[in-house]
Amino acid sequence: MKLSKTERTLAAAAAKSGMDEKTGRKYRRLGVSPSQTKKAREYRTRPDPLLEVWPQIEKLVKEDSSLEAVTILDHLSREHPDKFQNSQLRTLQRRLKVWRAQHGERREVFFPQEHVPGRQGQSDFTYMNELGITIGGQRFDHMFYHFTLTYSNWEWGSLCFSESFESLSHGVQSSLWELGGVPAEHRTDSLSAAVTLLGNRDEFTARYRGLLEHYGMDASHTSPGRGNENGDVEQSHYRFKRAVEQALLLRGSRDFGGMAEYAQFLKDLFAQRNAGRRARLTEEMAVMGELPARRMESAKRERVKVDSGSLIHVERNSYSVNSRLIGARVEARMYLDHVEVWYGQKKVEDLPRLRGRSKHRIDYRHIIEWLVRKPGAFENYRYQEDLFPTSRFRMAYDALKESAPSRCSSEYLKILKLAAERGEVQVDEVLRALLEGEAEAVITAETISERLSKMDVIPPVTMVEVAMVDLANFDQLFTMGASQ
Repeated sequence: MKLSKTERTLAAAAAKSGMDEKTGRKYRRLGVSPSQTKKAREYRTRPDPLLEVWPQIEKLVKEDSSLEAVTILDHLSREHPDKFQNSQLRTLQRRLKVWRAQHGERREVFFPQEHVPGRQGQSDFTYMNELGITIGGQRFDHMFYHFTLTYSNWEWGSLCFSESFESLSHGVQSSLWELGGVPAEHRTDSLSAAVTLLGNRDEFTARYRGLLEHYGMDASHTSPGRGNENGDVEQSHYRFKRAVEQALLLRGSRDFGGMAEYAQFLKDLFAQRNAGRRARLTEEMAVMGELPARRMESAKRERVKVDSGSLIHVERNSYSVNSRLIGARVEARMYLDHVEVWYGQKKVEDLPRLRGRSKHRIDYRHIIEWLVRKPGAFENYRYQEDLFPTSRFRMAYDALKESAPSRCSSEYLKILKLAAERGEVQVDEVLRALLEGEAEAVITAETISERLSKMDVIPPVTMVEVAMVDLANFDQLFTMGASQ
């Protein structure tokens, strides 16, 4: 069409465009391109293999829209073994896709939100086990609390082991103090630590309301089972864990010397990721609320009584305390990773917090004096396994059961008392020598005590006498150097 306006003849224009002169005359008369003259094909070029059974297929998907094409084809193949084959799966999938678009159920609509600077921060927990982190060579199963600002996507977080209120409180406060400001609203999913279901009405827990009131934030939460309503932090989970995976690959190892080293590794990664968000974060900080004068205590306090076994029971777990406290009411303060025991306005114990339920942590130092007096109680003691601090203590007890079964409990408890008085590491080292290096040695409390006494002896100081130096020798050296 373009050449017909520039060439002298139609024949020349048709020849240059690669078509016959008659064809060129035809399209010039029509005034449209060849592709516009084609009519849509409304007929099939091959027989429809699903024509006869389509009403049956339509009935199946109307009854249950979740049926997949492969399931329907298997069903048809059983009913009509000679008519249908696996090669017809793609045809059925295309037909079902078209049918669902025209006649199927309406699909859920997601509405993009307009984010305003400083308005909302979102919180959630995510599991990190798939990353294969190890601490000192041991598998480290853990969770991660994640906080994100919806406008700038600034993020922060902390290690945790459950979706408890202590984990939530510690995570929220650590993030806000790292940020240096407070958004207008804090949003979570339907965490039991924050939301309690009362009948048909959702309400926030008193502790969670108190936390937000302390920081001047409004509260909101998603509908149950609607993680997409907390979409920013959910997407941040995926991107953050992918970034951790890449950083671990660059590091060349997934093993860390301790939790502090691993936590620092994650903090450094957050700093790198947040570096590219400074411009939008600056907009948020300009309208962000101020932090309060101090942080709110994250601990949950509970008054409990020390029972006759020198135990306290907190959050369905058992902890031993000093036997002097038996019968007293103490205050247990449960933090993210430890439990403090207070009595008489003084902290008397600081214990690692147990994870899960129906667990126990018995420190032999708390009860060893009475166990030595009552050795018969050791054999069937409910928490006996907690009284083997290391594997060598267990091996020593097994060796005593073989060599002296009648007094194995009393002898082992004396060894355990030595560990409480003289040091667990020192006793463990003596046991190592007795179990591995000296087959003829007998494991008894007396033998171990003797060896510990030898270890405690300070070797005498070696006296070293240094002869006086005659300075005249240096004068002789200078004289010899000058003469040469």
